[in-house]
Amino acid sequence: MKRFKRWMVLFLACLAAAAVFGGCGLGGSDAQEADTVLGSGKEVLRIISGSENAELEPVLETFAQREEVRIEMTYQGSLDIMRLLGEEEIPYDAVWPASSLWLSVGDTNHRIKHAESVSITPVVFGIRRSLAEELGFVGREVSVSDLLAAIQNGSLRFCMTSATQSNSGASAYIGFLYALLGNPEVITREDLQSERLKTQMRELLSGVDRSSGSSDWLKDMFLEGDYDAMVNYECLIIQANEELEARGEEPLYTVYPYDGLSLADSPLGYVDQGDEEKENLFLKLQEYLLSEDVQNEIQRTGRRSGYTGVSEENRDVFREDWGLQPDRVLSPIKMPAADVLFECLNLYQTDFRKPSLTVYCLDYSGSMVGDGNRQLTQAMEQLLIQENAEKNFLQASEQEVNILIPFNGDVICTYTAVGNGSELESLYDEVKNQRVGGGTDMYAAAAAGAEMLKGYDLSQYTPAIILLTDGQSGGSLYDFEAVYESLGLDVPVFSIMFGEADEEQLEELAQYTNARVFDGRTNLTEAFRSVKGYN
Repeated sequence: MKRFKRWMVLFLACLAAAAVFGGCGLGGSDAQEADTVLGSGKEVLRIISGSENAELEPVLETFAQREEVRIEMTYQGSLDIMRLLGEEEIPYDAVWPASSLWLSVGDTNHRIKHAESVSITPVVFGIRRSLAEELGFVGREVSVSDLLAAIQNGSLRFCMTSATQSNSGASAYIGFLYALLGNPEVITREDLQSERLKTQMRELLSGVDRSSGSSDWLKDMFLEGDYDAMVNYECLIIQANEELEARGEEPLYTVYPYDGLSLADSPLGYVDQGDEEKENLFLKLQEYLLSEDVQNEIQRTGRRSGYTGVSEENRDVFREDWGLQPDRVLSPIKMPAADVLFECLNLYQTDFRKPSLTVYCLDYSGSMVGDGNRQLTQAMEQLLIQENAEKNFLQASEQEVNILIPFNGDVICTYTAVGNGSELESLYDEVKNQRVGGGTDMYAAAAAGAEMLKGYDLSQYTPAIILLTDGQSGGSLYDFEAVYESLGLDVPVFSIMFGEADEEQLEELAQYTNARVFDGRTNLTEAFRSVKGYN
């Protein structure tokens, strides 16, 4: 108990190490370089937003052009935005997470003003239409228990974002908890000790095929892979179906788990820093977004503007043959108190979810000498030392497996740790004591990692290979393909680009394994934290 309270204080009060920002900023804290710049005026509005709002950029662009201002959009996960709200300074003018939950939990200093919901979207299951028919889910109300039964008998597997890294995953998970607990008025810590709940939640999450740290990327991954279902925002299920239909492929059927349906209400709030002109600009943008015409435009993207249905002219977007329910009245579940929420997320990370099986292929070639090796050591310290990992909900479970493969021109050696105790933390000693020198062959290291994975029943884990390199690799993708294909399973190879790494090589490897590349050149620790959120 004392350890948890100490952790929660650290989490809310001083997470400077958890969210490091680069680029030009305000005051004493630096803002991350904007992902998108809209308009070209001298007056600037900096917004940090959930990635799901990227689709609204045309709407924002119209405002920026009309008002002759510049809007700088920086995209991060809602939990990252919550962490930012605990910082001493917030180097943005506005925050736009997926859910009000993260404002209420994160804004402990009450610096956010004028927060208003811009749109509403429920978190739903999208299931291949033919499978939904087989399961008897078409044309009827479906409960979380119905979904659990389908998972238990092996009929349903799905993709979902991490509950500790993404709002859609966190919201779905809290909804599952409510349903499995019989929809109490509010979840308590005592509720979470139920052995029946623990068993059912482990069984439900055993159905997760692939995880992701981003709702948007989950959709893209689903479209590139061969999966049966995903848990995601209703608006992203609509986007996925539009692409599936354009490709002539089977669409997803939308299932709303009626006893555990959670909502994202997309609040846009102003960061009060005493600048009256900036505040007026924010209020003008907010008024524009909430205007009738713009709300109608936003609704055309698959987001709802209220809890009681969609307008007649937009019913064609919410297609009923896709299982969408344009007339459904949405009733939000009551989110737990902050301390209970954090306990829920801790249990997800350490007890409920399938354990991770992570292979770290780390570059110790000669070019990593000096700063490169120092940054690599610091980054791995945040993952392997559990006191550090706990701050970002990245701590290991008792069944988790971590494999370390240092490499240069060849594999140097391999180390394996099971669980979350001293054996895991001893891997950090290997990281910091490893000598640097030699050439670079990331393909040999990735192939060695794939070979080691053959010794495990991968259906019992969320497996991934995480590869860091700072240079152009010898060897080729063909050297890796034969070993990878012999696995016969879907294992992503995530890459972290560092130094003078060949981005084309890394992208080729990511595309081959339906994974993605993270840029560690600005902040390697943040890149490792982000990629770990994907398994």
